[in-house]
Amino acid sequence: DSFVVETDVHFPTDINLLCDAVRKVIETSAGLCEAEDLSDWRQSAYNVRCLKQAYRRVQTLKRSNAKDEDKRAVRAEEIKQAHRDYLELAESFLARARETRRRLHIGCALPLAAFSALDDYIAHSERQIDQIRRRVLCGERIPHAEKVFSIFEPHTEWISKGKAGVPVELGLRVAITEDQYGFILSQRVMQHETDDQVAVPLVEGLVSDFSPLASVSFDKGFHSPANQQRLAELVDFPVLPKKGKRSVAELEREHDPRFIARRHQHSAVESAINALEAHGLDRCPDHGIDGFRRYVALAVVGRNVHRLGAILLAQEAEAERRRGRKRAA
Repeated sequence: DSFVVETDVHFPTDINLLCDAVRKVIETSAGLCEAEDLSDWRQSAYNVRCLKQAYRRVQTLKRSNAKDEDKRAVRAEEIKQAHRDYLELAESFLARARETRRRLHIGCALPLAAFSALDDYIAHSERQIDQIRRRVLCGERIPHAEKVFSIFEPHTEWISKGKAGVPVELGLRVAITEDQYGFILSQRVMQHETDDQVAVPLVEGLVSDFSPLASVSFDKGFHSPANQQRLAELVDFPVLPKKGKRSVAELEREHDPRFIARRHQHSAVESAINALEAHGLDRCPDHGIDGFRRYVALAVVGRNVHRLGAILLAQEAEAERRRGRKRAA
């Protein structure tokens, strides 16, 4: 099964992402100048305050609900002007940062590697300025594929799994497989992947490491006709319910007693997911995609150690009960 591990990010909007990016441009430029004893950004804290004031001005303006069309038009123009002022201020800071970069590279002979972070934040800023201008001033709808949901954790994805009360989650999907003894056999961080795209690779990995497999159970989200066919080649009895309308043959297969019994056992992996989330894998505090993968892997190791400890404790308790019965006899 799969679940979402959230990244440590705030809720994104294009204007707050621009504020984050330009703020880091200012702070990074100021840090580079301070290291080289330049005074270009001596008022960096004041610059950040000015940026935040412009951001809050845009943030607090709401579209008018007045019945008077003229009032709505005035408010709409006021909103556009606030965005123009915000973008103009952000672009002025970017122009200063580029000039600072040029001076530090040519005048102070700093290597290009020293500007990697600054260049990243400038690129993030330019993208957000372009998207805000297109959305607010030109009335364009920004395609989902062009959007970034965090400048600090750019691997973050906007995920809607249809959970009650949870319209959207910001993070990455993680798929896990669990055996009949409660141990997690594998995990996969699903970057730009959906459930139906990982079903076969997961099982192929299991077959490679633990062959032969008698059966494997998925939920409906992993279904596709190609997956059904390939899993039948890899596993003796795959349990993969079909989404949507079923044929007579598919209904017979899903009403097979073995199919039903294994579907009832599927809740075990959901219990493992709940345990992972309860012990810290609901949200990843580590930075970067490498940190995310490491955090997930360590959480899985911790879960398996916890499960092993529970089995050993149960064995010790059973041994103690047997010794008690022998003494009583």
